[in-house]
Amino acid sequence: MTSDIAIHWFRQDLRLSDNPALARAAAHGRVIPVYILDETNVGRYAMGGASRVWLHHSLTSLSKSLGGQLAVFKGSAEDVLLQLSKQTGAKAVYWNRCYEPWRMERDSRIKDNLRGSGIQVESENGSLLWEPWEITNKEGKPYRVFSPFYRKGCLAAPEPRRPLPKPVADWLVPESASTEIATLGLLPNLPWGKSITENWQIGEAAAQNRFDEFLNDGLNNYKEGRNLPAKPFVSRLSPHLHFGEVSPNQLWHPVRGILGDSNAEHFCSELGWREFSYSQLFHNRELPLTNLQTKFDAFPWRQDRDHLRAWQTGQTGIPIVDAGMRELWQTGYMHNRVRMIVGSFLVKNLLLDWRHGERWFWDCLFDADLANNSASWQWVAGCVRMQPRISACSIL
Repeated sequence: MTSDIAIHWFRQDLRLSDNPALARAAAHGRVIPVYILDETNVGRYAMGGASRVWLHHSLTSLSKSLGGQLAVFKGSAEDVLLQLSKQTGAKAVYWNRCYEPWRMERDSRIKDNLRGSGIQVESENGSLLWEPWEITNKEGKPYRVFSPFYRKGCLAAPEPRRPLPKPVADWLVPESASTEIATLGLLPNLPWGKSITENWQIGEAAAQNRFDEFLNDGLNNYKEGRNLPAKPFVSRLSPHLHFGEVSPNQLWHPVRGILGDSNAEHFCSELGWREFSYSQLFHNRELPLTNLQTKFDAFPWRQDRDHLRAWQTGQTGIPIVDAGMRELWQTGYMHNRVRMIVGSFLVKNLLLDWRHGERWFWDCLFDADLANNSASWQWVAGCVRMQPRISACSIL
């Protein structure tokens, strides 16, 4: 076996352009592009139904971009990467970082084990404009409120790196791997699995096309138009951003370059909200489960299965709430302003625990994102000092 082989482990970076870890792997030598569906020991954080559907189509698109040479596995990432390195003689493994607590723990363990076997391992930032530990106040502590986080932290920090070009690489597929995405079993055997994607184009090229359309037709009215759910003035990029079909750097720099435009400035600040949510999760590992303000632990939430089910299925009798919840089920998406309405109705009117909403959105949203979803539901419930945002940069 030769030593110029590197493994690139795709995760939430399902693109070829502006992919720092992939660029490192390509510079190392021949590249084995790998995706591993690892649902071992994830418990309640296993992907929801909508996310699995989007992932299937996103991986299919990525594989086409690789000439059908994406190697897919199902099982423990730790075992797969170690075995694959031994089988192929790969001397390096590269990936872009994820920030969910259990993934960070697992990734640290994988690094130690691979390095113990003589494998070079490097991880990069391919998902955020700034690392969560980079933006702190003068005392070196994390910000708890968005405005100073963004204005005093992000905008005062070094500018995010410029997007990287698509690397030129020689792709390899090991004999032990499958290139059939269907072997991952991501699609449900239900008509819903087909109908929910009817209004979407999925993949890296689709993400760039959607961004171009937004720049041409939506950005000029973004600041005020985003308040109108019936108008096409949001980007609808949040699922593409969550799965890494486009990077925040690829969005930030073209928009940030439009100087003196309030719509452009507002769009960039919404990317800043995504950064803030990741900072909250990084510094508060129990964010998805535990009230950040502990006084809410004693709040007398009601237990009413019928009201919860009516909310989930869009049967409350409140037109805007029901329209939003039915849109969610049928399209995997909901306009941010409507998300705030349905969230407020659940916790303020029905007095049902915000965690019911967090779980339902986790299962039904294409852009379901642990940091944004849990932090924003806590805000709706009043458990944390934030502005109203629900799920993965949904305002985009």
